[in-house]
Amino acid sequence: MSSLPETMPRHGSGTRSARLVAMAADLVRAIAQPDVVQAILRVALAVPFWRSGLLKWDGFLQLSDTAIYLFSQQFMLHLPGGPYPFPAPAMMAFLSGCAEIIFPTLLVLGLATRFAGLGLLVMTAIVQLTVPDGWPIHITWAAMALAVMRHGPGRLSVDHLFARASGFLVR
Repeated sequence: MSSLPETMPRHGSGTRSARLVAMAADLVRAIAQPDVVQAILRVALAVPFWRSGLLKWDGFLQLSDTAIYLFSQQFMLHLPGGPYPFPAPAMMAFLSGCAEIIFPTLLVLGLATRFAGLGLLVMTAIVQLTVPDGWPIHITWAAMALAVMRHGPGRLSVDHLFARASGFLVR
C-alpha cells in the first residue's frame, strides 16, 4: 500500500512532472528507512555527549581536575535572580561525567533507549541553564532526544532484540 495520496498520480499515469515527483518521493522513502533513521538519530545525539564525557575523565572513575574546576569555578546556573553556582560541584562533575558516558553508550547500542533519551533531555536542559546562549544547538539536542523517546530505537537495537526474544514488541 503506497503512502501517496489518492489524488497523486502513479508512475504510469499523469504528467511527466507528476511522475518525476512520485519517483523522487519513492527515492526519498527508499533512502530514509525508519530503522536506519532511528539508528542514525541515536548516534547523532550520543556523539556530543560522549565527547564531552571523555573530557571529564583522567582514567577509570578518575575525574579530571578540569571537570571539578569547571563545575566549581566556571559553570553557573542561569536561573531567575542568578546566576548561581552548582551545588556540590565535585558530585555534579562526577554525575555529569558518568551520565555523558553511560547514556550515549546506551543510545548507540539501542539499550534502554527511551530512558537514555530522557536522561540526555534532562542533561540538555541543565546545559541550557548553564550556557543559555547555546540554545540553537541545545534545541536540536532536545528535539533529537524527544524523537528517540517518542519513536524508540527501531529494529537496529538491542531493545528490539530483547523485545523480539521475549515476544513483546512495542511500537
